[in-house]
Amino acid sequence: MDIKRFMVATVMSTVVLVGFEYFMPHPDHKTATQSAASAGQDAPAAASPTPAVGGEAQPATETRDDPRLQIDAGRVSGSLDLRGARLDDLVLKNYHETVQPGSPLVRILDPQHDPQSNLVEVGWLNVAGGKVAVPDASTVWTADQPTLTQDHPVTLSWDNGQGQTFQIVVAIDQNYMFSVTQKVRNQSGAPVSLYPYSRVDRGYTPTETGGYLVHEGPISVIDGRLDESSYKSLRNGAVPPANLSWNKPGTGGWAGITDKYWLTAVIPQQDSQVTGSYGYVPVPGHDGVYQVGFTARVPEVIAAGGEGVTESHVFAGAKEVPLLEKYESSLHIPSFWKAVDFGWFAFLTHPIFTVLDWLNTLLGNFGLALMAFTLVVKGLFFPLATKQFRSMGKMRQLQPKIKALRERYKDDQMALNQQMIALYKQEGVNPASGCLPMLLQIPVFWCLYKVLYVTIEMRHAPFFGWIHDLSAADPTNIFTLFGLIPWDPTHISTFFQLGLWPIAFGLTMFAQQKINPAPAADPAQQRMFQLMPILFTFFMARQPSGLVIYYCWNNLLTMAQQSLIQRRVNAEAKAPVVIPPTKKNPKKNK
Repeated sequence: MDIKRFMVATVMSTVVLVGFEYFMPHPDHKTATQSAASAGQDAPAAASPTPAVGGEAQPATETRDDPRLQIDAGRVSGSLDLRGARLDDLVLKNYHETVQPGSPLVRILDPQHDPQSNLVEVGWLNVAGGKVAVPDASTVWTADQPTLTQDHPVTLSWDNGQGQTFQIVVAIDQNYMFSVTQKVRNQSGAPVSLYPYSRVDRGYTPTETGGYLVHEGPISVIDGRLDESSYKSLRNGAVPPANLSWNKPGTGGWAGITDKYWLTAVIPQQDSQVTGSYGYVPVPGHDGVYQVGFTARVPEVIAAGGEGVTESHVFAGAKEVPLLEKYESSLHIPSFWKAVDFGWFAFLTHPIFTVLDWLNTLLGNFGLALMAFTLVVKGLFFPLATKQFRSMGKMRQLQPKIKALRERYKDDQMALNQQMIALYKQEGVNPASGCLPMLLQIPVFWCLYKVLYVTIEMRHAPFFGWIHDLSAADPTNIFTLFGLIPWDPTHISTFFQLGLWPIAFGLTMFAQQKINPAPAADPAQQRMFQLMPILFTFFMARQPSGLVIYYCWNNLLTMAQQSLIQRRVNAEAKAPVVIPPTKKNPKKNK
């Protein structure tokens, strides 16, 4: 039974690690090849059509000379295309593509003519049979000032020549949240009815880097229900733009397109009746356009001489959990923190992240925060580990008797089982008691893995020495003698990437086996266990260094824990047994 438990633990560990290798993200961020001040430069001459909600796809008229509204706020910079009023150029001032000096800033929004376009549009739709001239992709808006800053909102205006004046008031805070107010002034002699809408358009199919552990693609929360669709599902449900492929009525919420670390989302007024809209517009010769957003469920009726006002927000930035939670509280955005994919065990993963983030703030280093958290978890599970270790020790002591029983009853399995049960009962051993502590710890460590992979806090987070990015593999390599030989063997195979931290991990795994060897009587099993540290060393060489450091530290703590428990067990075994004196019977003395 002890061998079986060890095999189960080994198989489970292998499955976890192989799963990480297969499903884990491989960073493939876009490079910010355009500066905020020169958006549109060196663009392809041909542009793909601009899909229009509620109508046929219209040819894009965007050129390099399109007027633009500059954006310069606290943590973002970029511009807004005044042709179509599209928010399509945004870079994040605090995030770079790599840790290398001079690395370009992360670009989160790109113009429609860009090969990897990603933008936000707001507008109005006519009701059935409506004849109001509404702004579209070719409409050129007028801005009341040249630059949008966090202290100076900008008003965009357009007159349709039919008695209606359209305005879009755009403001931005010090982070990543835009406030958008859509206004329609009706100076005609009759009321008009329009559907305000807002949406995120992505004109390409990105390479999903998160695998099955990190959702990337369309995402929404409406009426408190989280929906995580895929690009494939949108393509399979594609219909003409006049009919949205997926509708979900509700009140408030948010919707957009998420990447591993970044989110672009539109957020309607939370007390408004809206229809969440997911769609895909095929474009000949291109990837097509994915559309995620909202349309008013009932039309807004603007009386003659009146004004219609619709308020919404646009988030375009990094998925920082504390910031998302702040917006969730201040703007009453339901479950906004769920933009970070904490998974099915979010009830546990989210608190674990909160503790890690607090430790990071306290210690000033995410690697130290990870080590401190692991120490806390080890302390909490120490009683269970003690129980597990004692159980394994008892099982190890019974191995000679178990081996003798197997030899004696090798041809009678039923009799062997009966004798084994009798032996366990006689020795007071429960063969399953060692598995329970391990099973209880698995969800905690799984959630910890999840946090390390999905949260932006570990991205480009330095540790000490040569580790400048805990989300990247250890950059050192023993096959170059750690930089002494000027060649890159990884061009031959990634097998030839083996850094110092993975080597340290292998050594701690080997030492752990020596301290607590597996009770495997089969020589083939013994050889397999001896090879495990070598195999896992090469396997972990391609994993994020944060995970490797965590494994090393966890192995060291486990060995220290086992040594402490062993000393306690030995002390208890050597302690003299004190037999209390028996009391004399007073009746017999008489």
